[in-house]
Amino acid sequence: MDIQRRLDLITRNTVEIITLDELHSLLETKKKPRAYWGFESSGLMHIGLGLVCGSKIKDIVEAGLHFVIFLADWHSWINNKLGGKMENIRLCGEYFKECFAALGVRDVEYLWATDIAEDIRYWERVIRISKNASLQRIWRALPIMGREMNLSNMETAWLFYPCMQAADIFHMELDVACAGLEQRKAHMLARDTAEKQHWPKPSCVHTPLLMGLKGPAKSNRKLDEDTTLNLQIASKMSKSIPSTCIFVHDSQEEIKTKIKNAYCPPKQVTNNPILETVRLAVLTNAKELTITRPPKYGGTETFTNYAELERSYREGKIHPLDLKNAIADALIQILEPVRTYFRNHPEKLEKMKKIKVTR
Repeated sequence: MDIQRRLDLITRNTVEIITLDELHSLLETKKKPRAYWGFESSGLMHIGLGLVCGSKIKDIVEAGLHFVIFLADWHSWINNKLGGKMENIRLCGEYFKECFAALGVRDVEYLWATDIAEDIRYWERVIRISKNASLQRIWRALPIMGREMNLSNMETAWLFYPCMQAADIFHMELDVACAGLEQRKAHMLARDTAEKQHWPKPSCVHTPLLMGLKGPAKSNRKLDEDTTLNLQIASKMSKSIPSTCIFVHDSQEEIKTKIKNAYCPPKQVTNNPILETVRLAVLTNAKELTITRPPKYGGTETFTNYAELERSYREGKIHPLDLKNAIADALIQILEPVRTYFRNHPEKLEKMKKIKVTR
């Protein structure tokens, strides 16, 4: 596979590459670059993680990179996920492995934070990073944990989190760090530290955030200085609000009901979670979207290009209900392997459903 094709795979459906020139040079000079994505073990997997992140991981594997899915159990513990109980967090990580496998994520390496935390050299990197960053900068990075920037009460352990996330990259000798755009501050901390410490600087691949089905959030939470990104983070799909997210193992009836109740104003293409679901979750995992309707309402129409679908919707040629029905059918088909897997192997999923999700 030529370099341009590999670049196209890595960069498609992303919002930011830091930097494209570095990534091009990496592919020219290194036979098997190492990339990763770190995940907190924090609850049931929804399509923002399973389909948006999952499709990008598959792209990068296809592009010939060695990919590490990093199960951040220590980070989840620090962030008080799943009650702050390590046994819950570890169970969730094992459940994540099953979800990714059922979604077709193959040829990846799974690594736990515990695996690298046993090495004293890892903690030396954490300290070096913290010595090269001001307290104010670490404070500003707390939104990577889903925490607000204007907190008046916080745990001291939270300050370790950004430094650990940067140290992860260096300790695993990674060339490419992947994440949603809300993790940008941690990656910039890693890149700045690399310059100061003369460590290899990671390239960064940032994907968009999938909006929750309720639409744009009306929130006073300060999660980023940039107002646009702040709205995106506040509005992203959240497992803690089950009615506004699609879990990867939801039943056909649950998918249909959630999509039916979703925010989807006619002719509006911005801040429309249904259209975002098509762009980021459906057409990244299926070749086309078919809208089925009677001839008097336009007949059956198939879209392979998101821009064409968006234009038709903006012009009022597609009714919101027809679009919702099409998306529900598409998601039901895409997620069928996951439902099938957990029908045959329900143990971890059933245990996960009994655990209370905490922020």
